[in-house]
Amino acid sequence: MTGRSLEERYILGLRAWDAVVCGEPRGTALAHAERALRGGLSWTHENRGFEVPVSVALVFMYCDQPRRAEELSARGMAECEARGWRGSHLVLGQTLAGYIRYRRGCLAEAENLVREGLRIADRVEGAVPAQWYAIGVLVQTLLARGRTAAARRLADSYRYGEVTPNAVIYPEPRTVYAELLLAEGRDAEAATLLSDVGDWLEGRDWRNPAWCPWQLRLASALARSAPDRAVHHAQEAVKRARDFGAASVIGQAVHTLAEVTGGPASLDLYAEAVDQLQRSPASYELARALVGHGAALSREGRLQEAADRLYRGLEGAVHCGAEALAGRARDELAAAGLRPLPLRYAQTDTLTAPERKAAELAVRGMEPAAIAGDLRLTEQGVRHLLSSVYRKIGTDASGLAAALESFPRQRS
Repeated sequence: MTGRSLEERYILGLRAWDAVVCGEPRGTALAHAERALRGGLSWTHENRGFEVPVSVALVFMYCDQPRRAEELSARGMAECEARGWRGSHLVLGQTLAGYIRYRRGCLAEAENLVREGLRIADRVEGAVPAQWYAIGVLVQTLLARGRTAAARRLADSYRYGEVTPNAVIYPEPRTVYAELLLAEGRDAEAATLLSDVGDWLEGRDWRNPAWCPWQLRLASALARSAPDRAVHHAQEAVKRARDFGAASVIGQAVHTLAEVTGGPASLDLYAEAVDQLQRSPASYELARALVGHGAALSREGRLQEAADRLYRGLEGAVHCGAEALAGRARDELAAAGLRPLPLRYAQTDTLTAPERKAAELAVRGMEPAAIAGDLRLTEQGVRHLLSSVYRKIGTDASGLAAALESFPRQRS
């Protein structure tokens, strides 16, 4: 199919979404999504729902191009509002914007957007599916910020752990509820629930941990009671993440494998997790991996390396709004006899002159070593610059050229 008709474009959009949930290579999913968008994919066509256009937007988010997802979502919501479509559509738009922000690690923005979406959903009759989207994203965001008690109050007020909706909801509700149980230390309950989720998803060949990280959460739940099983699940999730190919989910999966492996053997895994996440726009997950790596290095007596990781992790956590993670980083620094330094960069989405230059050279195909020579920096310094670019712009390297063209330049 070429996408010459609306029907073909909808089928291509569905094919793109299927590629994501089944964990096919991300290039396959992105190619189908791009073909679906050629010629237009309306969110308000009178004989079509908006679920397929929404799913196409989310394909880009799961494939490490959240900025593109935000642009498609904003355009779609503007189309809905121009037609006077509000209610559930507005709820979904707010929630979707918040979900993308959550995936980028902009936790405070995500919380504000999703709370507004949920407030609207509570007033709109028939907005129950959209309400479930909002509750799940808000629970995840609160947990990332370290506000477990608030997440529990929210879940209880909507009976989130008791009712399974008869609709496809993402993030997957039972997995989100298991994340809450894990945060509360109820590992055995979480493991039982996640095993059921895994059976349900495996029966549908929905195996992508970028879409539903049930195996990663199950590995965490089993880490103490069944460490061998935990490692097995984490290794399988790493394989599936590599098959998909998005750096953010590879980094998350390798990070979980490092956590359940422990000891000196985990150090190389932590280092790989950081390396992968630096290539993605997932700033909160990068901060988590940095703090985890720093803590592991500190336990092995490698304090100079630990300090670098912990300082960077602390900065990332503060800028993401991840209060509990920032607290953990400070505790790890104190335990190592180190004092937190002042933050080295301001919280801004504007590219600095060195960041833009590094990005432009990367788009031209130059490797970090060559860019380092051009900018008179170390290769590691260039990797840090590019990591900041991916975080600020909201894309990985594959989407950098297109995103950079429309990204505003710093005012002189």
